[in-house]
Amino acid sequence: MPDLSITTIQSDIFWEDTPRNLDHFDGLLGTISEPTDLILLPEVFNTGFSINPEKCAETMDGPSVRFLRAKAQEKNAVIMGTLLVREDDGCYNRLVCMHPDGEFETYDKRHLFRLSEEYRIFRSGRQKLIIGIRGWNILPVTCYDLRFPVWCKNTWTEGVYAYDLMVCLANWPSVRAHAWKSLLMARAVENQAYVAGVNRIGTDGNGTGHSGDTRVIDAKGRVLYAAAEGAGEVRTLRLSADDLALFRDSYTVGMDWDQFTIKL
Repeated sequence: MPDLSITTIQSDIFWEDTPRNLDHFDGLLGTISEPTDLILLPEVFNTGFSINPEKCAETMDGPSVRFLRAKAQEKNAVIMGTLLVREDDGCYNRLVCMHPDGEFETYDKRHLFRLSEEYRIFRSGRQKLIIGIRGWNILPVTCYDLRFPVWCKNTWTEGVYAYDLMVCLANWPSVRAHAWKSLLMARAVENQAYVAGVNRIGTDGNGTGHSGDTRVIDAKGRVLYAAAEGAGEVRTLRLSADDLALFRDSYTVGMDWDQFTIKL
């Protein structure tokens, strides 16, 4: 498979103000001047981590999904972001993976944050998602999911790994920044995969601060990119397919991983 170029966007988010956020991220996307395959936005990029679905939840034909479709086509890149989605059976914190041709996949956040009312108000996802982009298999997870290694676990079957890159889109508070950085590194090492964690900055409507600490980490646990704490940054970098294959071939820990199933 070829190398993969990814762009991370670390930014503040305007509280429960979708039009302002769409305009803001439109401007940030406009600063990407080099070709990229995958653009990553923070969790709930359009509202911040609100648990107010009456004000913030949209349908899948709402303005935020239309925005992602237009921007994916304009940048000729896949874009991932999460938003609050309202459906007949309830509301979800839904990650949308939008392709340049307008096709998309979705992942509903599995682990809903118990220290807020998210787990009471929203419905939990029931299925993992692996996305194919230019020969790479990519596992998307959302914020609190990062704390659950079984859910994030890679698999190895007859020489084939389930995924090559794990993406975590987050609104992770600065008071738990050490856990964020440590867990990103742990997920990379234990799964022999690249990990990209994209987090917001700024203070949300609940008074919770976020330091960002966006990271891209290789399969050995080495930090390839670390965003400046508390600063808005848009960064594009290339992930080496050869480096990943060489490491996996020379250190075949995947062959010894335990087999398991997840009961939902």
